[in-house]
Order: sequence, then C-alpha cells, then structure tokens
Amino acid sequence: MQKIKFSIGFKLICIITVLVLISLGAVTYIVSYFVGDETKRTAEENNHTLNSRSAVSAESELTTIRSNSFLLLDMLSSAGNSNAIARQATTFFFERNSETAAIILYNVETDQNDRTLINSRFFLSNELDEGMLNVFQTAHKEEIQRSARGEVFVLSGTPVFGIPMLALLYPWQESGLQQAAVVLFSAESLVEAFGTGSVNESFIVNHNNDLLVHSDFELIKAGANFSDMSIIQDMRANNDLNRQLVFKDKDGQEFYGSYNKLSIGDCGVVTTIQSSLVMEPVYDTLRRNIYLTIAVLMIAILFIYFFSKTISTPVKQLAAASDQIERGEYEVNLTPKSKDEIGLLTERFVSMGKGLAERERLKDSFGRFVNKEIAEKAARGELTMGGEHKEVTIFFSDIRSFTAISEKLEPSEVVEFLNDYMTRMVECVNNTHGVVDKFIGDAVMAVWGAPVSSGSPAQDALNCIRGCLMMRSALQEFNVGRGGDKKPIIKIGCGVNTGPVIAGQIGSNQRMEYTVIGDAVNFASRTEALNKPLGTDILITENTYELVKDHVLVEQMPSVTVKGKEKPVRMYAVINMPEATDIPGAGPNGPKTMAEVRQMLGIPTPDYEKVNLDEEEKKYNIQA
Repeated sequence: MQKIKFSIGFKLICIITVLVLISLGAVTYIVSYFVGDETKRTAEENNHTLNSRSAVSAESELTTIRSNSFLLLDMLSSAGNSNAIARQATTFFFERNSETAAIILYNVETDQNDRTLINSRFFLSNELDEGMLNVFQTAHKEEIQRSARGEVFVLSGTPVFGIPMLALLYPWQESGLQQAAVVLFSAESLVEAFGTGSVNESFIVNHNNDLLVHSDFELIKAGANFSDMSIIQDMRANNDLNRQLVFKDKDGQEFYGSYNKLSIGDCGVVTTIQSSLVMEPVYDTLRRNIYLTIAVLMIAILFIYFFSKTISTPVKQLAAASDQIERGEYEVNLTPKSKDEIGLLTERFVSMGKGLAERERLKDSFGRFVNKEIAEKAARGELTMGGEHKEVTIFFSDIRSFTAISEKLEPSEVVEFLNDYMTRMVECVNNTHGVVDKFIGDAVMAVWGAPVSSGSPAQDALNCIRGCLMMRSALQEFNVGRGGDKKPIIKIGCGVNTGPVIAGQIGSNQRMEYTVIGDAVNFASRTEALNKPLGTDILITENTYELVKDHVLVEQMPSVTVKGKEKPVRMYAVINMPEATDIPGAGPNGPKTMAEVRQMLGIPTPDYEKVNLDEEEKKYNIQA
C-alpha cells in the first residue's frame, strides 16, 4: 500500500467516513439526551412503584401476624382456667399459622414470662432448639421492657436462630398487668418476595436501622446495620412517609432510591437501583448503532471499490486469470500496469497463483502418506528421504477369533464394527504420542519413537504401555451392552517390543509409506501371538520391561522359545501402572495380580502344560 498515494478509493473512503461520523454524532446526541432522560424517568417511576408494592406487602404481612396473634391471646384470656380449651386453641392456631414460631407474654413487674406458647413443629422442622427463645429474650430484654411500657418494635431474630426470623413486640394488658407480647415468626415469605431476581434491590430496616429483610441472607444473619447509608439518613431526617431521590454510596456510585415508612414499629422499606444498570440498555443501543454504522461504511467501501468504472478493465483481466486457475493452470501470466490498488492486487494475484501451484505439488506429495504426523513432518522438510536407524517401541494388536466373528456379520456390519473399534484404538495411540503404522485387516501396528521421539527410548516405551492400558479401558467401554452374534464381546491381544529398527519411506514412485522394519518388528508381532496361549491381553518382551520396570506392575510368564530366537526369551504380562491415575481401571485402584486382570477381562487361566506347541507355525514353545 506504500505505492498508493491519494487513490480514488482513499478519497471516497474519507468522504464517506466524514458523513458517517457526522451521522453517528447526531445519533449519539439523540440517544444520550432524549432516550437517556426518558429511561431515567421510567426507572425512577418503576423503582417507586416497586417500593410501594413491597411496602404494602410487608405492612400486610406484619398486620396479619399481629392480628392473628392477638386473636389467639384474646381467646386464651377468655378461656380463663380452662386448660383444655387453651391447649386446643393454641394447637389450632399453630396448625393454621405454621410460620409463627412462638408467642411470649412478658411481665415487666415480675421480670418473667407469664405465658409462653411454642410451635414445636416449627422448631423441629427447622432443626432449632427451643432454648434459643431465652437467648433472644436476653439479647433484646431492653426492647421487650420498653414494649411492655407502650412502645412497638420489629426486631430481627435471624442472627440468633440462623434462619429468616422476625419478632413483633407489642404492649399487652391483661388483668391490669403491664405485659409485652413477643411474636416470633418466619420471614421466609418476605425474603422471597424481596428477592425476586429484579435489578432493583428492596429491603426493610427497623427503628435502629437494623436490617430485617434483604435478598442477601448473609447480611441479615450478620445483623447488618444501614445507618450510614445516605437514603436511610434522609428517611430519618424527614417527616414524610415516602419519597424518591438520587443518592451516592460510600464508593461514589449513583443510585435511584425510594422509601416508604411503615405504620408498625417505625420500620422503613427501601428500594434502590444502580444508575449504571438503568443506563445499560441505552449504552447497548448506542453500541448497536455504532456497529450498524461500521457495517454500512464497510459495505459502501466495498461497493465503491469493486464497482468503480475506473477499475472495470483490470477486474476483467483478473476474472480471466481466475478462470485459468479454476482449470488447474496456476502459473498465470499477468503483469501489473499501475502503481495503485489494482497493480498491488495483480501482484498479489500472481503470488497467490504461485502459492496454489506449490500447494498442489505438496498435496500430491502428501497423498503418498497415511499418517498425519508423518505428512506434516514431511511438509516442513523434517522427514529425510531413505532410512535411518532408530531405537523404537513396536506395538501389534489383534482381535481374538475375528474370522469367526466376521462370518456371522454382513460386510457392512463388519466395516461399521471395525471402524468403531479402530477409532477407539487409534485415539489411544495418538493420545500417547504414538504413530499408527498400518492396519492389517483387524490388526493394528503402531510405533513409539519414530518419526518423532518423546525424548528417550524409555519414555517412548512407557508411553506405549500407557496406550495399551488405555486400549484395555476403551475396549471395556466398547463392550458395554454387547453380546450375541451381531454384537459379540471383543477381546484383543497386544504385543510390545523395543529394539533397533530401520525407519524410512518405503514403496514406489507412485506410492510410498513411512514404516519401520527389522527383527524387533517381527519379535513384536510374534509376542502379540503369544497372548492367547499365555492367557494375557498385554504382553511385553524383556527388552521393553527393562526400560519400564520401575513404573509398571507385571507378572513374568513362562520362558518361550520364539521362532528366529535361539534361546528362550522372557515375557511379561502387564497388570497395571500404579502412577496412571488418569486411566480408568488403572492406577492405585487398578488390578494387583494377573488373576485379577483375567477375572476383569473374562480371560480363562491357561494350563501351560496342555498348550499345543504346533500352533502358529511353531512360532513359540512354552517351557513349563
């Protein structure tokens, strides 16, 4: 773009940008001034309405509790000495007023309770001790005495009882005695009503500005006091019953607030909403307008750029060149004739054609590879042609009795079953940094250490063992719900050997594949074949065992004479890897003996003395 100076596109973009910015400024002003002001007014009205409704609900709840409680006390007073009537009235009352926990009549002259009515079912259902009533009375003895002398209070019992509780304290006179009626009841319904999930926050405070009801239960439980809140101070300083105002908290955040004073106990219901939440829809609308403006601007720029008459001819030339590329002729013959955007575009077009040609050549080369990691390594130029000596761990697996299984299935069912099985096994190989070398029917051959090693032959071997244990777990999951001719239980054998190989690309000019060859590969294949007579599922050679013996739990098998080996070789059955806590069925809770493995996988315990030594073309000879 440095070659372009005051191009047509640049001039048009500047003009359109100025127009859009002027339009955006006007929209921003309208949204900020008119819509924002209307939103504020609506928010204040809604906040005031919500506060009024909350106040009516709270007043109604408190009035109902008081009326019902006084009705009971009147009935008990009328009953006189009839204990049966008193008990029956109390029982009926608590059945119909299950939210009432207790009613206490305190005598200020004797400093004792003249009568204590307890809703035992309330205390049992909330797992509360009735002795907490004494704790509450002791904590609020001063208010109770003042109530007996004529004052009315509403107190919070939540800090004492640990659940939403309120206490109504009213003066009560009976038989000329100065008493206070203390009504303790659940505030659960009020807490739920004040915590409806709205962005507005409503709460109730009493005469001391102690929090009675709030959506945050922890504040009530802690006995929070809101005396330092600006709106509370304003409510106490004014004689009006309700008011709405704008105030700031101690952090400087602005709120819209509204309060209503209740006629009971000098309580107040306060509702607030943060002004930033009120203006959030306005800001969202503003952002959407900006996004829309940007979209319109970009569309206009593209339209001008692509449909300008001054660039129609070069565009036709580029269209012809695109047809040539579509036919597979990537080396296009175009020469830039100008130093503006079209010239730059032509240069990039030619460069793109060269890149596509090179990509096509690479794709043709990649088509010779099966494994993704090998293909990517070749594409980066890290895979050398020819062979190289490597110390790797080779893995073979085979499905037991696959021929018998496949004969009972349709061809499409065999393919579907193998695809599902192979997908699970290959995932275990890939997740442990192995490479699938090839599929041989139902058998899988994989390599750890070529073309990429995890750092050392020991680490490669350990990764291979982890992959085998993951296959064991994956196969158990695969077999869940299987059984019968169409979905037989699958068992596999895994053979692992570590040794020197020649790794490289083998094949013809038309088809190549990266693989490993050598005696170590043959030994691994024969090791896999020994699983069936030895009654194992994962069998490793002594070469592999010496590299991983500090990390795996194994059981040594009888020595075996393998075809191609002069002396008997030691084989080890893998039981578990205690440190593999991430593999289901392995780790500290995994099997401890080969017997447990056989029981877990349903493998019969072999009788080594009865093994047919002529099986598998006499590749093995078990020495008991």
